Amino acid sequence: MKSTQLKLGAATLGTSALLAMGAMGVAAGVSSAQEETEVPSPEITMGETTTSTTAPPEPETSVAVPEVTAEPAPTA
Repeated sequence: MKSTQLKLGAATLGTSALLAMGAMGVAAGVSSAQEETEVPSPEITMGETTTSTTAPPEPETSVAVPEVTAEPAPTA
């Protein structure tokens, strides 16, 4: 008997919470739809610390030559 009452109470509480969340969602949607106004977007500017440079004509890297430390494989 207690188990049935506990399950019924939990189901009632869960249903109430679900309905309350749905009502708040609808209310938030209605209020945001009423407040929709076009906000002007700010002008895009460069920051004071930004510096503009061009890329070098050639990369500054040299050819990498790995140091070989292994011995050649034996031939049979």
